Amino acid sequence: MSRTLVKGNEIVLPTSAGAGTSFSEATVVRLYNSDSNSHVVTVQESAGGTGVGSFTMPAGHVEFLEKNPTYTVFSDSATVLGAKVGFTA
Repeated sequence: MSRTLVKGNEIVLPTSAGAGTSFSEATVVRLYNSDSNSHVVTVQESAGGTGVGSFTMPAGHVEFLEKNPTYTVFSDSATVLGAKVGFTA
């Protein structure tokens, strides 16, 4: 069983590519969609940079996103929250 190690405060994901956050160069980010609708989360190489990929996050869902430290994340909605985390054994 893995456990979540909280390494930073939860924040509202930015809603534009240029404002994307790396979560202080996190390699794992816990995301939560607090809305009753699905929303798109996008990962990019840097804020406003080349897109790496995106996915639709279902309403009320938690996702653990693994990424390169310098990659940034943003969403199409301010209802998606994120926090820098790690895992412990």
